Amino acid sequence: MHTPTPPPGALLPPDPHTVEPPAPDPHVIALARECLEEIDSLVDEWATYVGPVRASYSDLVSRHEFRDSAWQAFELLLRTVAQLPVPEHIAGVSERVGEGRARQGVPLDALLQAARVDFRVVWAALVRRAGEEGRAQLVTSAYYVWEAVERHVTGIMTAYQRTVLEMGRRTEDERRLWFSRLLDTEGRNPTVVRDVARALGFQVPGQFLCAVAPGGEASLRKVANSLRALDAPLQQQAVASDTVLVVQLGPRLTWEAVLTHLRGTPCGVARAVTGLTEVPRAVALATATARVLPPDATEPHRLEDNWLDVLVHRAGDLGRDLALDVLDGLYTGSPAIPAAEAERLLETVRVHLSGSGSVADTAAALYCHRNTIQQRLNRFADLTARDPRRPEDAALIVLALSAHRMQQM
Repeated sequence: MHTPTPPPGALLPPDPHTVEPPAPDPHVIALARECLEEIDSLVDEWATYVGPVRASYSDLVSRHEFRDSAWQAFELLLRTVAQLPVPEHIAGVSERVGEGRARQGVPLDALLQAARVDFRVVWAALVRRAGEEGRAQLVTSAYYVWEAVERHVTGIMTAYQRTVLEMGRRTEDERRLWFSRLLDTEGRNPTVVRDVARALGFQVPGQFLCAVAPGGEASLRKVANSLRALDAPLQQQAVASDTVLVVQLGPRLTWEAVLTHLRGTPCGVARAVTGLTEVPRAVALATATARVLPPDATEPHRLEDNWLDVLVHRAGDLGRDLALDVLDGLYTGSPAIPAAEAERLLETVRVHLSGSGSVADTAAALYCHRNTIQQRLNRFADLTARDPRRPEDAALIVLALSAHRMQQM
């Protein structure tokens, strides 16, 4: 900010950082008390100096409020230098200004720049009243003027930063409450959906991707931070024991782009859904996918690739009962077959059902003769009464194999 050049011969304040604190000078105290009579003119002078700075936020703070807080600040500074009692409402001006400007959205650097001009204005007023003979005494007391201004500036900055922090926490708490409300109502309340969209910055008809990581997965929080840097509308928060991330997709942030950001993060990912009303269901599906992550998972798992495991997991005890009903013949037959043979039969059936269903392809995958594969499939059918080559039996066997595998995890 440009400030007027002092006239030739004007007494300039020494650098307060290089001056040892002297004893209070009664003459300076008297000058400060005299200056209390001209606060209005000091505010006018100060307003001229800070005019260019205030221009950046003049629409945020009214002229009356601007001058009123400046008037109180100058009374605080002059009373401090003059060693006079400071009324309670004047003593709290620094904190009030810091908190108020934070809530009004005034930039902190502009606020502090304007506040530090107080030193120049108060110093100039003291110099004018000191006259030629008193200026030497004034120089030794610059420290007290500067210290009073810095206490005022520090009070502003501390209150400003505390208020910003509190506002941020309150805003984040409100976001969490609204998102929880969306999940609790399952997206069925149009009023809640509309209010959630407003609170979270989402569009009701938008497209959304939901990812869930079990526990407090730090890497998912890092993904959220990287997406925020792209100005992506999102919400990331803890839900029960999981970490949930909901991202609104768009032309600049596609499904594939979000999956790229999710690389290296073990989490469950549901299919993209259209409409904020569908987000609770997508979160539930992503959570179900996260529940079947392998213990050594290091990458995201998509729902469409894990439907069998999700269904079996959600079936609970029914999945265990299915595995017992379909596969028990491998282990309880009479006479019982060796464990190695049982595992070999399971592996053969698993490869056969996960491939094309062709015996020739299964034989090639297991490096066996096709007759060997046929014999193993026949053996499995004899022991379990379920033939992997029959579509109806094959569906049950696939579910049973998934349940069996999950029981061993």
